[in-house]
Parts: sequence; C-alpha cells; structure tokens
Amino acid sequence: MLDGAARVGDLMDEVVRQGMSAIAMTDHGNVFGAFDFYKSAIKTGVKPIIGIEAYVAPESRFEKKRVKWADGGEDDVSGGGAYTHMTILAENNIGLRNLFRLSSIASLEGYYYKPRMDREILANYATGLIATTGCPGGEVQTRLRMGAYKEALKAASDYRDIFGAGNFYLEIMDHGIEIESRVKSDLLKLGKELGLPLLATNDLHYTLQSDAPAHEALLCVQSGSTLADPKRFKFDNDSFYIKTPAQMRELFKEIPESCDNTLLIAERCNVTLREGENLLPAFSVPAGHTEDSWLKSEAELGLIARMGERVTPEHHSRLKYELGVMEKMGFPGYFLVVADLVAHAKKVGIRVGPGRGSAPGSLVAYALGITGLDPLEHGLLFERFLNPERISMPDIDLDFDERRRSEMIRYATTKYGEDRVAQIITYGTIKSKQAIKDSTRVLGYPYVVGEKLTKALPPSVMGKDISLSGVFDPKDDRYGEAGEFRTLYESDSDSKRVVDTARGLEGLKRQWGVHAAGVILSREPLLDVIPIHRREADGAIITQFDMGACEATGLLKMDFLGLRNLSVLDDALINIKSNQGIEVVLEDLTLDDKKTYDLLARGDTLGVFQLDGGPMRALLRSMSPDSFQDISAVIALYRPGPMGENAHNNYADRKNSRKPVEPIHPELVEALSEILGDTYGLIVYQEQVMAIAQKVAGFSLGRADLLRKAMGKKDKNILDKEYVPFEAGMRKNGYSTTAIKRLWDVLIPFSDYAFNRAHSAGYGIVSYWTAYLKANYPTEYMAALLTSVRDDKDKSALYLSECRRMGIKVLEPDINESDAEYTPCGNDIRFGLTAIRNVGEGVVGSIKTARESKGRFTSFGDFLSKVDAQVCNKKTIESLIKAGAFGSMGVTRKGLMAVYLEAIDSVIEAKRAEAIGQFDLFGGENISHVESLDLEIPKGEWDKSMLLSYEREMLGLYVSDHPLLGVEHILRSSTDMTISELVDEGAQSESMVTIGGLITSVTRKVSRQGASWAVVTVEDLEGSIEVLFFAKTYNQYSMSLTEDRIVTVRGRVDRRDDALRFTAVEMSLPEISTAPLGPLVISLPMSQCTPPVVERIKEILRSHPGKREVHLQLNENGVDTFMKIDALVTASPSLSADLKSILGPNCLV
Repeated sequence: MLDGAARVGDLMDEVVRQGMSAIAMTDHGNVFGAFDFYKSAIKTGVKPIIGIEAYVAPESRFEKKRVKWADGGEDDVSGGGAYTHMTILAENNIGLRNLFRLSSIASLEGYYYKPRMDREILANYATGLIATTGCPGGEVQTRLRMGAYKEALKAASDYRDIFGAGNFYLEIMDHGIEIESRVKSDLLKLGKELGLPLLATNDLHYTLQSDAPAHEALLCVQSGSTLADPKRFKFDNDSFYIKTPAQMRELFKEIPESCDNTLLIAERCNVTLREGENLLPAFSVPAGHTEDSWLKSEAELGLIARMGERVTPEHHSRLKYELGVMEKMGFPGYFLVVADLVAHAKKVGIRVGPGRGSAPGSLVAYALGITGLDPLEHGLLFERFLNPERISMPDIDLDFDERRRSEMIRYATTKYGEDRVAQIITYGTIKSKQAIKDSTRVLGYPYVVGEKLTKALPPSVMGKDISLSGVFDPKDDRYGEAGEFRTLYESDSDSKRVVDTARGLEGLKRQWGVHAAGVILSREPLLDVIPIHRREADGAIITQFDMGACEATGLLKMDFLGLRNLSVLDDALINIKSNQGIEVVLEDLTLDDKKTYDLLARGDTLGVFQLDGGPMRALLRSMSPDSFQDISAVIALYRPGPMGENAHNNYADRKNSRKPVEPIHPELVEALSEILGDTYGLIVYQEQVMAIAQKVAGFSLGRADLLRKAMGKKDKNILDKEYVPFEAGMRKNGYSTTAIKRLWDVLIPFSDYAFNRAHSAGYGIVSYWTAYLKANYPTEYMAALLTSVRDDKDKSALYLSECRRMGIKVLEPDINESDAEYTPCGNDIRFGLTAIRNVGEGVVGSIKTARESKGRFTSFGDFLSKVDAQVCNKKTIESLIKAGAFGSMGVTRKGLMAVYLEAIDSVIEAKRAEAIGQFDLFGGENISHVESLDLEIPKGEWDKSMLLSYEREMLGLYVSDHPLLGVEHILRSSTDMTISELVDEGAQSESMVTIGGLITSVTRKVSRQGASWAVVTVEDLEGSIEVLFFAKTYNQYSMSLTEDRIVTVRGRVDRRDDALRFTAVEMSLPEISTAPLGPLVISLPMSQCTPPVVERIKEILRSHPGKREVHLQLNENGVDTFMKIDALVTASPSLSADLKSILGPNCLV
C-alpha cells in the first residue's frame, strides 16, 4: 500500500486489452492483495501468478540490527542496513502454501522495520517456488554495485542451491534508470558463469503511463509531503506502467531469451486458492457422539431446561427441522463452538447480550443458551438466519460486557489453539472527500480550496458518499445532485486540478487496520491456510486476508463485540443489591411492566439503550408504546429509510387511531391480516416480506428470503426475473393482476429498508431491561449509567442534568461514602473517587482498605493517620480537598487548604518509617502506629463561584451546583435548542442555530495569514461544544470572550465527515436578572382531565424547569375553573409543542 497505485479492476482490463494471458502480483513484504487479485484475474480470464517482493535479512532473521557490507549509503544494504529484496513466485499449490508460510514467518519472527525472511526459512520452504535476484535492492545487485563480484557470485550460487537449478533466475529490468543499468553487464557475466537463466520483468506501480501523476500524489499522501517538496520520496520517471509485449521485446532485443523465459514462467505457474472448504473449528464431543448427535442431544435438553412445560409440539417440530438443516449444511460444530463460548462467559460472570443480527430467529440457538428469545413467541424466521436453499456460513455475532471482551478472545484463543485464532485485517480505501482533502494538501493549496469542493458534493445518504467518477457519470443515480460540484470544476482551474488529482487517488488503499470486533477461528493451523502477520505495537496476530476472503476460504468469522450497556446492566444490578438488598434477575422479567411502558410513553428514555436520542424520545411520546412489539418496531422504524417514507409517524398515528389502517389492496386484507396485524398494515420487518411471499405466492421461506435479497438490490433485470414466479404464484392463488401489481410495487421499496425483526427484538430486550431499571430502580441505574460514561464529559453532564430532572441528588465525592465509581446512597448518588483529578485507582484502593480495616474517618487528622504514605501525597490531598471529599466532616475546603501542607509534613516521616518497618526484620517492636492529629482548622469558606470553579477543575464537571441553575428560563427563551440536542443532530448542516451557556475555556490562535481567531468552549446543563470565532466575528467579540461568562451564540452548523463544526456569527450576553412573565395557562375540557393525561402534563412540565407559574383552566359546559399547578417552568417553543402534541393545538391560552 506504500506505493501501489494500480487498481486491480483497471489493471485486468488493460491486460485483457493488450491480449496478455497472465500477470503476476508481488506485494512488498506481504500478500495482502493476493485474494482480490486472484479473483479479479480469474473473472476476466487472465492467469493470476501470485508472488511476493520479499524482504530478506542480510544475516539471520532473528538479528534485529543494521548491517553494512561497505561504507553505507544508497549502494549498501537497503533500509539503512535492514534488508535486501528478492522476488518469489508460486509455481503450484505447494509453492503457494509455502509462499504464504514464508510471508507469515517473516512477520512473526523476522520483523525489523519490515517483515524479513532469511536463508534458513527460504531453504525450509523452497519447494514449489521460483525465485529471482529481484530489483536493484536485491542482494546480488547490491554486492555488484559495491564491486564485490565474488560475494555476489556466492550469493547467487547459494540461492540457486536453495531453490534448485531452473528455479532461480537473474532478473533484468529496464526503466531507464541508472541504478538498473550500472550492474547490467556484471549481472550478465555472473549469469553466464553460473549458468543462470535470465528473466525480463517490468516493475509496474500504476496501470497506464497517464496514471503517473496520481502515483506521485499517492507517494506524497503516504509520506506526508507535497509535490513541491524537492526532498519528497519519488520515482525517477513515468515508465512504471504496463508495457506492451512489443515494448518489452524492444527493450530486451539484445537478450531475447529473457523475454522467452518470462513466457515460460507464465506457463509453469498454475495455482488455485483454497475456497469454499469447511474449516470451522473442531469441537471435542464426548465418546460415542458425533458433532451432529451431540448438538441434537444438547439442543433437546436445553429446550426443556429453558421452557419446561411451555414447550409445544410446534417447538419440537421447529427444533427437528432446524437440526436437520444444520446437519445437512455441515454446521453442528459451529453451533457447539458458539454455545461453548456463551456458556463460558456466563460461567465466569461475563454478561452476554440476548442476541443480535438474525441469530435470534433460531430455536436451536435459544435452546443452547446462545440467544435469549423464543423465536416462535416473537414470530422470528429461521430461514432469515440460515437459508436451506442457499448454503452460506451462519453468522452469530456476540455482545459481551465491553470491559471483559478481551477475556473472551483470550478464552477462544486458549481453547481452540493460539495457532488457529487471529484478528481480521481491514484495508482503508481513499473515498471521495478524503481524496479531495489529500489532493488539496499535496498540491499545496490552502485548506479552504478543498473544503469548498467537499461542501459542493451531494450530502451522504445512509453514510455513503457519491464517488468522484459518479459525479461525472450521467448513469449514476445521484448525478443530478452534483451539478454545483461540476460547475465549480468547470469554472475554476484550481478546483479542476485538485479534482483531477483526487480522481487518481480515489479508491486506492491508504493503510491497513484491524476489524473492531472480528475474530477468525480455524480447524487447521492458520499458517497452513492463509497468510498472517503480527502487529508490532502489541504482538496481536492478524490475518493478511480481509474478512470476505477469510470467509470465502471457509474459515469461521465471529464478531466479539463489546456493548457498554451490558456493563451498565451489570453495574446497576450490583448497585441494587448493595443499596436495597434486592437481587434482580433480568432474564426472569416479564415484558409487561407498567412503570416501564409509562416511562417509554413519556419519552423519559435518556440513557435507555437505543432509545436515547431527542427525536427518538419525541417519537416515543407520539407512539405511546404499551407492548414489547412497539419497542421492537420503534427500533426498526427509527432509521433513514423508513423515516424517509414517514413509516415511523404512520405507525404511531395508526396505533393511536389518529389515522386509519389502510390495506395494501382490498383482496389482500384477509390474507395479510395475521402478518401485518401487529404493525398496523405497515411492512416493518424483512420477515414480513418473506411471510407475505410464502402466504400469497406459495414460496418456500428459503425461496422467499432469496426474493427479499433480490428486491433489496434494486437490479431491474433481476427483479423482472423474480416477478415471473411471484406473479404466477399469486395468480394460482386467485389474485387479480391489479392486486399482484400493487403488492409488488409496495414490497420493492419496503424490502429495501425493512429491518431484521430478529435483530430489533434482540436489541429490544436490552432496551426493555434498561428502561425497566430506570423506571423501577432509578438511583441505582443512573449511578451505573454515569459510571459507564465517566470519561465522556459531555455525556456525564447530560446524565447529571437528567438526574436533577428526576429529583436524584448527585453529591460530591466523599472519603467515607464514595467507592471508586458513582455509588447509590439511599435515593442519592455519590460521585466516585477515581473521577477526581490526580487520584488514581491505587490511592482509592488504599483509602477503601483503611476505611474497612480501621473504621470510618472521623476528622481530617484521623484520615491522615489511618491511610498509608501513598495517599499522603500533597497533590492528591489538595485534589481531594478541592473536590469536596472531606465535606461530611463539617470543615471548610478553604480551612483545609490552609493547614493540609503542614499536616502532611507532620505525619509523612512516621508514615514512611511505618511502611519500611513492615519489611524490617528488626523493626517490629520499635515502629509505633501514627497517632491521630488534632488540627486547628480555620473557619470560613470560599465564595460559591470559587467553590464551583475548583470543583469543576478537579471533577471536570459542576456537581454540587451549576452557575446556570436558576437562569435556565432565560437560556431556554433565547436559544433554539440545548447543546446536547444540537450535537444529537437536532439541526441540519448549513442551518443557523442559537445556543447558549457558560464559556468554560477560550483558546486564542493566529492563522498563517496573521489573523486572530479563537476556539471557545460553551457549556450548558446538558453538554458542551467548541465554537469557532473566526477573524471578523472574533475581532467584534474578542473582549467579551472570557471564562465563566454566560452567553448566547448564533452560528452556522456544519456536519461533515461525521463531525460537527459550529462557527459563530453573532454573540450576545443575556440579561440574567430578567424575571419570568405571568403564569402559563393551559386550557382543556374537564372530560379530558383524566389521571393519565394529568400525569403526562406533569411530566412535560417537569422536563422544562424554570421560574414561571402554571395555571390549569378546566372548561365544563361553558364554566371555567382555574387551578394552580405545583410546577415552575420556562416557556419555550419546545414546551408548547410538547403540550400541543397531547392536548391539541388550542391548549395554550
């Protein structure tokens, strides 16, 4: 990836155009591209020759040092003395296996700047390989350049002996560069002397000669330089492209046999990659059992254990059917492996998710304990998970408590063999926006040139950007949206140059990485199957082939995912047990808790899994969920596709009878009532598409799944083919042409964004559990939630604000009450000690140990006497004081700051002596316990602003109070949204929005042009944001940009590359002494004043706290009754909208 700018597809097209029958690929030091290259070549009818441009250690691969054969410099050993080069090709499948082994071992054992082989392993794995002296960096050429002919002769002779006569060639290149021509005569002389055949090769780094500028730009991208930099890494000319046979013959006309040998090697090399094998890891079963019989036994026993008397004949029938399909496909071992992983996690107390993806559709998975849902109860289809009509690898992804995910990978590695488990490589491809940014930089243009172009690109759709080739291709679906970009390209020469260079970069590989969750497991040692390599940073073993290639080979890919919410659930259960003595078992909960559904209907789901965002909370209020089906549906509907069709609002309106349920076609009402009944006539799930095809067209569920997939691809030719059997099936069942056409037209768009019901139900369970805990054990749940986001200041602020709204006090840390993390204390939450700056886990552990062994701390002096020397650190004690951790002792922070240094000095020597005495063989009698200090602590405290300032400095947040509490009504009335709403995609890109809050930091900067600007952090009660004040705006407001000032800022929102940028246009200082206006009057008929409505009103009012009174005007038969509600609010557009959504448009007087 360092310097290859040849796209494989373009490469094959050019090879075919020139009529060549074979092409070889030799990546530098690895075989990353081999699989993609092989598949593309086979597809186009070209023979793929797979090789490697190997790095060879100048001595042993274990010697990690630089070696000089002469005086150093560019003529000496490459890489500053680290390696030489050699080209190696696989002649047959034995050779291919050896090539992969060599590449792997070079990384596992020989890595020193590059993965290096040596003579020893080359000799061990030389069978089936053809090698050459390589490029000018090869050992033979290097020796010749240094004038060491005898050493060059010996090296060539050694390699000939290693690979065998006829398998080692003298490689000749001619790219018109001096380093190649200098040794040509000596190379030919050496070849004659040893009888080595010559081989003409052409080193290509890009496909066409016209691609050379793109290659130059790529080199600059990789090396971080610009094209104008005279010292940048560059090639000597533009001749590293695919030359024609005629050009090659002309270059080597004096030694034509070198070209003949090239053709000879092309004929000799014939390899096939391993594909479609069953390499699933072997599971050891008890004697007398096979994997098939053991899976059957475990599944039958597991079903009875999980369901007991609830097992029905349908369950037995479904289990038998699933086991038959698994056995036929050869997958029983896979399910046993996954079940073993889950069982181990549960055994050691690692929480596992109830299921994700399509796996909850399997009853076998449920019986084995892999998933937590009975698929028959929830209408989940097995064929969506494992289709008997299309053999493909099952895919069960597992969610674990994120803190212990690494333990599960370790267990899998230990259980199935370190040599059979690896993480999966990923390749970073340069996309359109990145290509423009890179191009702008390497061409030396200012950042704004690239920014102007990326802003002109059409916005991303579901995370995908239009390609630059698509911008100029009238056949592209989004061509019409890119008119502004094309105009800019055609009218501005700089933009044209940037885009032309970017088009050359787009689609090239930038770097490799590691799949966030994927792990490969193999039946055979991975060294025998695919190439692997070791990550230098941490020693992790990683595949050289990506996920698709590994799965195509037949290896098992599993996702070991870390889910934060599982950590929250575990912590919440521990909190409930310690705070209330109640043991809650989530798996035993029924899905009908009224408090939970009331919480969901109010939209109080901040901190609830999958239901956390602002727009989602509004949808929940509109929907008023009252069953688990509603939770599953809202997860499926709250995505760009369904929302684009307004399906989410239609569901909510139909459910609450605000709109009628409209049938797809009158003829289909009865047939589809069972399938679409619980989704109010809407197609929400992929399983419904499958069930419809089965019911009305007579498809098998396996065939229906293939139809669903075809519909999602939107290929007209495929759809026309699929329509024929669909129409025939429906016609056979007596449906009219109009009914058939109408259903087809509805199914196609819906099947594209219909969601996997199994996934939304699996995740819906976690959503329900988190909502249940928040509704029934709010203090314990919020403490667990705050712990999970302790490193995210904005999320912490948001959830602290939610605690205030819920009436839960979050108290500052306390040395007698706090644990390491947030701890529930009755109805309050106590801040954790580890959250304090300069207080590490070791100090917290020491404080807890002293507290448990010596009793509660009764005073500051008592604390110093009981804790060990590690805690009596001046920085640590100062931080504890400023954070308010000694507040329960009735002394002031200011007073403690006046005496703490002297107090520490008076105990520290005795502490150190005590610590040394514990290890002193003769000191046991002489060391006395440090006596409690009797300190005179001054009275008097800092003012509130100073207290809060120190609290924020130590904890990163305002905890005991907040400078904005009491002025929320002013900020609400003068802003469009809160900062968390803005961050949570509450405003579109390029829109103008007003936010408000407290300035907590100001970083002033100067641009390259000398203009002053600033990055200003503004924080409200729910979060913070960096606001950019550029030159003009900065100059206008620079004097007002001071910390702890309350401001409102009107600015421009820019959402690009998944990042939010907020640029200030205007700033004002609100009048914070403004009193609220007269009472807010809510009017409604007496008949509407029912307990549920009153509860909803109260909840809405609580979520808009302020200082304005609220009166209720009840109307009955023309008579008005006024009542004062016990609530103070801030009038704002969002409060009005919330009230109108439940009471109607005329509820506010």
